[in-house]
Amino acid sequence: MQAQAHAHTLGLRRVSPPPSFPRRRARPRQRVVRSAAAAATSVPRRETDPKKRVVISGMGLVSVFGNEVDAFYDRLLAGESGVGPIDRFDTGSFPTRFAGQIHGFSSEGYIDGKNDRRLDDCLRYCIVSGKKALENAGLGKGSDEHSKLDKVRAGVLVGTGMGGLTVFSDGVQNLIEKGYRKISPFFIPYAITNMGSALLAMDVGFMGPNYSISTACATSNYCFYAAANHIRRGEADIIIAGGTEAAIIPIGLGGFVACRALSQRNDDPKTASRPWDKERDGFVMGEGAGVLVMESLEHAMKRDAPIIAEYLGGAVNCDAYHMTDPRSDGLGVSSCITKSLENAGVAPEEVNYINAHATSTLAGDLAEVRAIKQVFKNPFDIKINSTKSMIGHCLGAAGGLEAIATVKAITTGWVHPTINQFNPESEVDFDTIANEKKQHEVNVAISNSFGFGGHNSVVVFAPFKP
Repeated sequence: MQAQAHAHTLGLRRVSPPPSFPRRRARPRQRVVRSAAAAATSVPRRETDPKKRVVISGMGLVSVFGNEVDAFYDRLLAGESGVGPIDRFDTGSFPTRFAGQIHGFSSEGYIDGKNDRRLDDCLRYCIVSGKKALENAGLGKGSDEHSKLDKVRAGVLVGTGMGGLTVFSDGVQNLIEKGYRKISPFFIPYAITNMGSALLAMDVGFMGPNYSISTACATSNYCFYAAANHIRRGEADIIIAGGTEAAIIPIGLGGFVACRALSQRNDDPKTASRPWDKERDGFVMGEGAGVLVMESLEHAMKRDAPIIAEYLGGAVNCDAYHMTDPRSDGLGVSSCITKSLENAGVAPEEVNYINAHATSTLAGDLAEVRAIKQVFKNPFDIKINSTKSMIGHCLGAAGGLEAIATVKAITTGWVHPTINQFNPESEVDFDTIANEKKQHEVNVAISNSFGFGGHNSVVVFAPFKP
């Protein structure tokens, strides 16, 4: 009545109350008992369809430790640092004068001399690592197995964070100093990020899905995730996927110096990359390429391929927070890890090895640790290491090289150390495999990669079981 009177004083039309209807007799509440079968449906289930199971049949790389996968991993297991003074240009005026620079790279046998002289290193690394991966998969160019492939269903998906940076920098310098007539006709083609995938496909004749992804330092994992999805959707049988990068040039070094992202430990560069250590002062630039040959299990079995490991799944997302800083609460990363495990059909307790992003930056290292703790309630049983402690941060190629390290941990039963662990942060209370390798049977492994822009990516690998 008070509400009606109030409405009348405001000049509002009175509304009659809604008609009443007889109430239906409530059904007696039944107790729901979950059967064991119903409970089992909540347990993650891995893919079983051979057409959709994705396996790794080949690996190829270019790294500061050379171009051979086994030699690369042997030097990681030894705890060797590939970081040292930059000698390909004068760094005297830079506050950072060291990196994980590749020395003595040769593309002989993989790129003809004329093209080799023209190409940006980013493209050279891509082509060499891709062709070596095919050789490792028993599909070397010119082989009988390569000729039998259905090239229309074979793709290439190799990304890069920076693209052909040397070609781009040289083109700009020629424009400023000599005018546009002195710009190379290869300036645009060799600078754009998709050309690595394109040139590799032209070389090996793969006509299937072909493009590049550029999500900064998360690039390689994004490529693995996309390649696997192409295979699972039935759009390809086999894809070369990964990342390539060659940014250790003046403009690349200067750009990261301007971001205040790099270590300045010039007096002791081999200890500069020290993830999770209280004295870390920034990351160390690296370079190279790392690619995997990914194919459906059905396709691999038909050709009697050498199956190395299995890709179980992955996930990508965005922090939506800041251009360069991660969320301090780790929410973007933790949700990405969770989604990757769901995609892989894996429960958190099955994971016992993490190849961490762990770049040696003040904010990033701890944000990742907090995210890991949100997903894995008992991380003490998990081995966690950082490949970057030895080879530096290879940007768009980082995830590719770290995926290879992860797969080698699975196949060898040894996980490489995180070197330069002198005074770890108190929050880091799990086993980082400090300074010495450890024997460890990997059940399920994840590899994390995160990039500027808040791009997060996680991929999941495991031993192959028929």
